[in-house]
Amino acid sequence: MTRITLRDGDWPDPPASPESAAFVEAAREGRFLLRRCTACGKAHWYPRALCPFCLGETAWEEASGEGTIYSVTVLAREEPPRTVAYVTLAEGPTMLTSVVECDAATLAIGQPVRLVFARSRNGTPVPCFRPAGPGPAA
Repeated sequence: MTRITLRDGDWPDPPASPESAAFVEAAREGRFLLRRCTACGKAHWYPRALCPFCLGETAWEEASGEGTIYSVTVLAREEPPRTVAYVTLAEGPTMLTSVVECDAATLAIGQPVRLVFARSRNGTPVPCFRPAGPGPAA
């Protein structure tokens, strides 16, 4: 059994930028934001001011924090091991992230997951996911 932990304080610091300031502020409050295009209506990840689909303007919206595993792998040679996964969010976009607070052997494609914020070395919230179901709220 490979137990994957949250590893607070062990994540690299994301680069600070004016474009990500609203995301970081909301994350510090426990809220997860996405950008949605005001022209075509598509949500996307990684957040950016212009839509990657139609180049329209985008606006922040609060996301559910729910998703499903699209693809997952365990980096077993790291100590302690980590997981890297593509998670398809309930709002549509797929994001590269980590799955934490789980037994890596039980993770499966299509499995529901829920957002949890880890902390980077400088305390910036980093979006990760854990299996949905019983346990601490995200």
